[in-house]
Amino acid sequence: MTQLPDADPGVPDDRSASRYLGWLVRRYRLPVLGALVMGVVWMLFQAFVPAVVGKAIDAATRHDRDDLMLWCLVLFLIGAGQAWSGIVRHRITVVNFLRAAFVTVQLVVRQAGRLGSALSRRLDTGEVVAIGTADIRAVGSAVEIIARGVGSLVAVVTVTVILLVTSVPLGLVVVLGVPILMAVVGLLIKPLHHRQQITRAQQGLLTGRAADLVSGLRVLRGVGGEAVLAERYRVESQSLRAAGVRTARVESLLEAAQVLLPGVFLVLVTWLGARFALTGQVTVGQLVSFYAYAAFLVTPLRQLTEALDKLTRGHVAGRRVVTMLTATTDLPDPASPAAPESFAGDLADPRSGVVIRPGEITAIVSAQPAEAALIADRLGRYAEGGTVGGRPLDQFAMATVRERILVADNDAHLFSGPLRSDLDPEGSGRLPAALHTAAAADIVEALPDGLDSEVAERGRSFSGGQQQRLRLARALVADPDTLILVEPTSAVDAHTEARIAERLIAARAGRTTVICTSSPLVLDRTDRVCFVEAGRLVAAGRHHGLLDTEPRYARTVLRADQP
Repeated sequence: MTQLPDADPGVPDDRSASRYLGWLVRRYRLPVLGALVMGVVWMLFQAFVPAVVGKAIDAATRHDRDDLMLWCLVLFLIGAGQAWSGIVRHRITVVNFLRAAFVTVQLVVRQAGRLGSALSRRLDTGEVVAIGTADIRAVGSAVEIIARGVGSLVAVVTVTVILLVTSVPLGLVVVLGVPILMAVVGLLIKPLHHRQQITRAQQGLLTGRAADLVSGLRVLRGVGGEAVLAERYRVESQSLRAAGVRTARVESLLEAAQVLLPGVFLVLVTWLGARFALTGQVTVGQLVSFYAYAAFLVTPLRQLTEALDKLTRGHVAGRRVVTMLTATTDLPDPASPAAPESFAGDLADPRSGVVIRPGEITAIVSAQPAEAALIADRLGRYAEGGTVGGRPLDQFAMATVRERILVADNDAHLFSGPLRSDLDPEGSGRLPAALHTAAAADIVEALPDGLDSEVAERGRSFSGGQQQRLRLARALVADPDTLILVEPTSAVDAHTEARIAERLIAARAGRTTVICTSSPLVLDRTDRVCFVEAGRLVAAGRHHGLLDTEPRYARTVLRADQP
């Protein structure tokens, strides 16, 4: 049983759409080659059927029973071989389709994670949505069609050779007719490619406009702009509809050509074959074979035109995928990343002077919470400036930083789907302990299906405090080397906050932990407190010591404790 998707999607060749599709084929060259071989065998079995039927008819007209039985047995074996090769080919090509589609999904999702907050600035929302809904299928179809396309081409060549051996004039009709048919279809492919690109671009823009419109609906109503934006959306949707109709017009011509042209070709070959039979140039069996070949050629010719169509669509989709894969983040990886083994020592923010010692639970306090959050961003490399062991974080690969340091803030969202997969997607087994530490076990117990309950979009079915506790549990499940929490208890009551503080300190004992907060319930339990003012460290020490020696710290903390 083939396991999909692959654990590692690999490193794609994103220099162009053609190179990306070629990389997919090379990555799965063995199954692609297997599908190609089965496709060729499958079509060859079909190509030999008319010749065998013709031989059997000629044997029957000669009343040669032994010869007739022989050709009937050959026909049976060919039929069995065709059925077997068709089943195997179909199975392999479906798997190839899914592999190409899944790998594309994995690469796009991985790139979205790398881009982070830069994603919305690099690509429209509609582009990302369209890649996930349409382009992955087009890429998969482009890889899948290779087997049938090559098999059809081999079948056409085989039939041409058979016809040339049997009758040179009829063979020449095929030799000259097939390129003409393909050339006519090719004339339609180019304008179809162009119109598909235009429609695809307009679809992405309109999808993004719809997402923006829905997310800002309440604001638009407040300022009276809902009608204006709705009218603009209506106009743009009509423009997209018109573009879709223009694309469909060319597609319909292509579909009609796939039926009409092979049909005309069939009539021509049949007419010529009948004339040759009347003059005795071919036997009755050969005439039947010619007619059957003319009818059979409709299938490989249609598959060849379908291959051109799907490869064109795959190229358009691949171009969109490559555009996303080549988008740059605001925080790119270095050309020569430092070894992950050297990621050790004090985590520091030289700009503010804050130093986080390994194995300690450190709090960062500021009268302006945004200042503490900005320091957390630099320590987690969501902004430049942080160091580890005196070495800038930007010298390490982003994947290394993300693996070692987790920043959990209140801008994170809960995702739609089962709560269990949201909080513990890898099934680590740490979820019960994390729920206890975050004082969130009661939330799960109150749900009708417990951890199997469905989470509404962005966790809207939970209150602000419940969302905060569930987000904290998710961060604890990840169990990173360094955990940075930004205001993890700002939305819970004092009793719950006290429980969380006590349990959190116990759960993270001996692990590097940073908590940006001004809550005395939390500060009283930390190993060390860094007090920041105007973006600079002004004092560091234990909570009670700072209360006695630093008046500004005391005012900040005590004011936070007031109702």
